[in-house]
Amino acid sequence: MSKTFRLILGDQLNHKHSWFNSVNDSIVYVIIELEQETNYVKHHIQKVVGFFAAMRCFGDELKAKGHQVNYITLNESKKIGSLEAIIEHLIDTLKIEEFNYQLPDELRLDNQLKDICKNISIPSTIFDTEHFFTERDELSIQFKDKKSYLMETFYRKLRKRFDILMDGDKPISGKWNYDKENRKKLPKDHTPFPPKVFKNDVSDIIKELEENEVDTFGEIEAKHLIWPINRKQSLALLKHFVNNCLPLFGQFQDAMDVNNWSIYHARLSFSIKTKMLSPSEVVVAAIKKWKENEDEIGLAQIEGFVRQILGWREYMRGVYWAEMPKFKTLNYFKHKNKLPDWYWTGDTKMQCLSKSIKQSLQYAYAHHIQRLMITGSFALLAGCHPNEVDDWYLGIYIDAIEWVEITNTRGMSQFADGGIVGTKPYCSSANYINKMSNYCSSCYYNPKERTGEKACPFNSLYWNFHYQQKDLLSKNPRIGMVYRNLDKMDKKVLTAILKQAKHYLKNINDI
Repeated sequence: MSKTFRLILGDQLNHKHSWFNSVNDSIVYVIIELEQETNYVKHHIQKVVGFFAAMRCFGDELKAKGHQVNYITLNESKKIGSLEAIIEHLIDTLKIEEFNYQLPDELRLDNQLKDICKNISIPSTIFDTEHFFTERDELSIQFKDKKSYLMETFYRKLRKRFDILMDGDKPISGKWNYDKENRKKLPKDHTPFPPKVFKNDVSDIIKELEENEVDTFGEIEAKHLIWPINRKQSLALLKHFVNNCLPLFGQFQDAMDVNNWSIYHARLSFSIKTKMLSPSEVVVAAIKKWKENEDEIGLAQIEGFVRQILGWREYMRGVYWAEMPKFKTLNYFKHKNKLPDWYWTGDTKMQCLSKSIKQSLQYAYAHHIQRLMITGSFALLAGCHPNEVDDWYLGIYIDAIEWVEITNTRGMSQFADGGIVGTKPYCSSANYINKMSNYCSSCYYNPKERTGEKACPFNSLYWNFHYQQKDLLSKNPRIGMVYRNLDKMDKKVLTAILKQAKHYLKNINDI
């Protein structure tokens, strides 16, 4: 009997894939814990553990359904060698006659597997992951010969195609986007619904990482992982979100709070990125709950959530495949500084950054505004090299995979792409942070001061950034007001602000 080797990557844990519709003893599914996946950047321990734990669960579940599975742990894979060496070893020892794999979501793995297939002695076949709403090249085809990719245009097209929140050819209620209603601060005495977490014992994986001297950072409390590691837990987290968080998700999705790390966010990204959940079933579940509870769940709540999954997620993937590998080299502002040392500890007097970073170290998680307008905004204002920023984001978050991480960081967050993803740099003074959070109320620095010992660094760095980048940004219509205010600013005041910024930049590890 001829045998087929089917490789399953760590982010291809899709129970619904057509590969698994029937049991075939001539097919061997192979899942490998690879050293290369632990060290292409320095990762948060919860990220490495989370992927390996989910992979082990998936392998066990396939075996329970009768599939032939060859699961190779990190200890075992290191004895054989590289991915190519492992594949060649299995082809030889298992007498494999055909090699199959699913399209990787990352370019580095896509190129690696293409090269491996050129070298092995048997035929290979590539399959789709059957996960996304769109094809890899859909965005580039839609915007061929256009100067930029407009997310809103792409999003509306997908809403129409999949008939999501539509009334014929028009959006329900006649309005496409409720983004302006998704920007409320948490009320002072408001306590969000407690986040659902799990208690997965991962001590065996941690031990194996230690034995193999895998270099990680961050925390994992009592060797238990709070993130879902199988489909059952992922579905439970989805149910928790639609039942308890969706009614207030939209209006508070941009809010930040000293005492609440999850607020009303779904935290489904890890489950979706690993394909334990599909984006379509997540959208369907949320819309179903909204239809059952329209009096409780406003249209702005459900549209804000759908836009994140159907719009932004698919859009970012499209940008990745349209612009890589060049995208990874872009540095529009020619920034060259290192990230401050406290990005790895959270030990800074700036409350917003301290809380956001320490939360990230504790949970391997921060929501999109913490990433964009706190850690990302500061890195931009501090002139940090995009490579530094990319590696930090790719390492610290459990849901960070390059296809979505780099387009958000080098693109939207750092504007290093010069406007491919975003139409303006996303940065702010302390005013925005104070408006959207309670971080400033207990901070060492004063959000209203631009100069002086306790002046919030965001203020002087904000004006310094725009002053330094005037040649590149002053003609951008979306930030014209910034430059009009800069032009009106008293020269002595501006000089003092620039001096303050220079001081902070020189002493950045001590602020």
